[in-house]
Formats: sequence, C-alpha cells, structure tokens
Amino acid sequence: MSRGYARYVLAVLTLVYMVSFIDRQILAMLVEPIKAEFGVSDTAMGLLTGLAFVFFYTLAGIPIARLADRASRKQIIVVSLAVWSFMTAASGLARSFTQLAVARVLVGIGEAGCNPSAQSLLADYFPPRRRATALAVYACGVFDIGRDGYELGD
Repeated sequence: MSRGYARYVLAVLTLVYMVSFIDRQILAMLVEPIKAEFGVSDTAMGLLTGLAFVFFYTLAGIPIARLADRASRKQIIVVSLAVWSFMTAASGLARSFTQLAVARVLVGIGEAGCNPSAQSLLADYFPPRRRATALAVYACGVFDIGRDGYELGD
C-alpha cells in the first residue's frame, strides 16, 4: 500500500478517535440539565459519567481486542462506530434515567471496539521506523483540556 494511503487511514482513524473522545465528554458537560430533567442525584450522575461507561468500555475492550486479532479490523471499527453513534443518538432521546444509562453503557461497548482495532491496523500500515510517530499522531485524537484551559498534567 502507498504511503499516502497509510496517512489517509491515520487521518481518518485519528478523526474517529477524536469524535469518540468528544462523545465521552458531552455527557459531563450536561450533568446539571440531566439531573434536573430526571431528578437524579450527584451519585447517580457520577456512576453514569464514570463507572458505568468505563467499566463496560474496559470489560468489552478485551474480547473485542482479541476479536481484532482474528477478524476484519476495518469491519470492527465500522460496527463500533455505528453502535456508538446510534446509542449516542438514543441517549439524546432517552425518556428516563434508566434508558440513558443503558444507552451510555452501549456507547461504551461500541467505543471499546475502535481503539484496539485502530492501533492494530496502524501497526500494519506503518513500518516499524514510522510506527511510533503514527501511533503518537493517533493518540493526539484525545487531547484533553482542563477547566483552566491548560492541558491536564501541566
């Protein structure tokens, strides 16, 4: 495959990773309106924005990563993107906190398929001498800004 195509794949996967990260952050920005809408506690919102997503994201990531070693990584990424996109839309249509929680869990499961598959794909598309740079560019898709405008960790 050409160098240009490998760079194109890197750009697309970085964009997908960026959208995935933005999707995770949206709920955190809407905590107060969601609490008011559904009449839930800070604890419930903490579970929804933290534990529920992260637990299922991590739990699903391991078998999906194993699947990426055996199946089409491109198809896994496409299915993952479709699942998390659909479930993000479902989150916006939720009529109860339970519906929202189920949708967010499924967003986490959908997002879990992207990262391992993308990293494996990039490892195949870039030679060892360019692989670290490609993976670093990909990782830039989740750049995080703290509340004060500085990168977390500064």
